[in-house]
Amino acid sequence: MMAITSTRTRSGPNRTLILLTMSLGVLIAQIDTSVVNLAIKQIGESLHASVSVLQWVVDAYNLVYASLLLTAGGLADIYGRRRIFVLGIVLFTVGSLVCGLAPNAAVLVLGRGIAGLGAALEIPTSLAILTVAYPDTRERTRALGLWASCNGLAFVIGPTVGGLLVDAAGWRSIFLLIVPICIVALALALTAVPESKDPKGRTLDLPGQGLAIAALGALSLGVIEGPHWGWASPYSILSFAIAIAATALFFRLQARSDSGLVPLSILKNRVFSANLGIAAAMTFGMYAMLFLTPLYLQAVRGSSALLAGFELLPMSVAFVIVSQLSGRIANRFGPRLPMTAGMAFMGAGLFMLALIPLTDSFVLIEAALLVIGCGLGLNTAPVNGVAVTNVPPERSGTASGLVNTARMVGATLGVAVLGAVFAVFAGSADASGHIVSGLVPAYIGGGIGEMLGAIAAFTFIRRGSLHPAPERSARR
Repeated sequence: MMAITSTRTRSGPNRTLILLTMSLGVLIAQIDTSVVNLAIKQIGESLHASVSVLQWVVDAYNLVYASLLLTAGGLADIYGRRRIFVLGIVLFTVGSLVCGLAPNAAVLVLGRGIAGLGAALEIPTSLAILTVAYPDTRERTRALGLWASCNGLAFVIGPTVGGLLVDAAGWRSIFLLIVPICIVALALALTAVPESKDPKGRTLDLPGQGLAIAALGALSLGVIEGPHWGWASPYSILSFAIAIAATALFFRLQARSDSGLVPLSILKNRVFSANLGIAAAMTFGMYAMLFLTPLYLQAVRGSSALLAGFELLPMSVAFVIVSQLSGRIANRFGPRLPMTAGMAFMGAGLFMLALIPLTDSFVLIEAALLVIGCGLGLNTAPVNGVAVTNVPPERSGTASGLVNTARMVGATLGVAVLGAVFAVFAGSADASGHIVSGLVPAYIGGGIGEMLGAIAAFTFIRRGSLHPAPERSARR
């Protein structure tokens, strides 16, 4: 049984405060992401950073986040979900301060890594806390819809307020903006959220964690730096060899124990495993688009940071509105419909953005962003709901860690791979068209990834995936 220190988690007022606190935790992590993408151009100019360095500014956060999410889920289940959530908020605050005061690009990347560590502890733990607080499937799905909508709300608040700050006070101010919000979230977590945990005699899998970091780190290093080293250089070959070897050793190690970092028994559930792939495909194109589109809007169209933020609003507003409806749609029709449609919409939006060189139409850009926002809103809540519903309750922290790891692996690879594609094609173009020349293949690659996710959702996700039979949920 899950040990919950308060019996009031099922009462309306307590659960409302819990949902508010967890949503605020998501909000601060996503505000940071959306604002950093918007400030990439200014950061590059201020710190004299190349495209690859800017990729590390984004991916240092994503990489640490993705590498440590699995451990965060286990830590939450073993030592207490509220305790780990609070630690995550504290580390996120420290990382934001380091970024805001960074004297050079290296310190900025370090601060982004610390913030990524905080987010890794905070995000999956918040999902596990909501799973405990909302045992009823329908109520949980609605709560997760509200929780997920904070991603869209962050994309509304971040670019508008962040763009104003970048233009008025410089890029450093966007990191310092997060600190007071973190303090509010910390106060709420300490006073309104009951503790829960389910250790079940489990221990931390430190060798597995080390191999996961090595695999993701080496892969990201090879993809980001490959265009500069040369794909056939010894450094590139060594990076990819380490990534492959670490991945193979990781799964071999996990196969020996069901109490490891990734218990392979839950991956035998085809719905759960497919859901992880869909989560990765969702962020593969999405995060690359968020990295590249603000750069295009500011460097090619001449938008200020504030104006670029407003130009991204159709995606953000659509996400907020549609995510409020996605839980109801999933409850009524099953998660297959919103997940398949959501991934297809995101792919279609990215293909629309790839048409920019043919029309240079601002209307096309805004329409594409609107379509992407609708797709993201349809998909986000069902992806999280399917993840935590298709594993045993005592594995809720691990499941939330896995689905968020899949999301961030997709995000890390999207920025790394599609950013590298952008750099290769942009580098071969003339000065006037270099950015647009790099955008087209990057957007097409992202669109293909989203469409593959739509196919996976249609093939593997079923109408009853949010309501699996208890006796089958651990083995299907």
